[in-house]
Amino acid sequence: MAVRVLLIDDDVRLHELLATYLDQNGIHVTVASDGAKGLAALDGNVFDAVLLDVMMPGMDGLEVCKRIRQKSTIPVIMLTAKGDETDRVVGLELGADDYIPKPFSPRELLARMRAVLRRAKPDAIAERLVVGDVAIDTQTREVLVGGKRADLTGIEFDILLALARRAGRVVPREALLSEAGRSDVTVAERTVDVHISHLRQKLGDDPKSPRTIKTVRGVGYVLTKDAP
Repeated sequence: MAVRVLLIDDDVRLHELLATYLDQNGIHVTVASDGAKGLAALDGNVFDAVLLDVMMPGMDGLEVCKRIRQKSTIPVIMLTAKGDETDRVVGLELGADDYIPKPFSPRELLARMRAVLRRAKPDAIAERLVVGDVAIDTQTREVLVGGKRADLTGIEFDILLALARRAGRVVPREALLSEAGRSDVTVAERTVDVHISHLRQKLGDDPKSPRTIKTVRGVGYVLTKDAP
């Protein structure tokens, strides 16, 4: 089941950016354009976390955070264009779990949100994906191929997970490491190709005629849904 996140922010461009990026990473985003709508959404729905902008017209994010904490322990990550330390301290004192200044990269937000969820709701980010004979457990970071464990490096696991979440669809080379949530790797075409080559070996894929991870020449890679 996808993680459900409520984004309370009046920036339409941010809505579109985060909804697209987070959806590709197994997170469903519901948008509320102001504090009152956000509180109403929380009353009528179940979410795993809240992304909350500080600077909004009408009721600001600090007041919204205060009201959320009066009746819920849901993880709250504050977003703000301000670099004012006072706002950060007040937000955290009101019960926010983390604080990210704008501008930020979606990749950083995803990593910080997953860290918050691991601490607060470890079951929320648990996910098991099965594509052909490849089974992936995101909580234990275990990969089984035909029932046998495959020992992957951290980056290999993240790339495989990014491919599995879009199984049957092509993931461009230049997007693959980004979608895997890696900010510590220099993205280059050769870098991706090397990791894919290692993945194929560990998944038992034929390097001369791969059936599990196929190359789409000039574009990227696809994890086939009907792989044996």
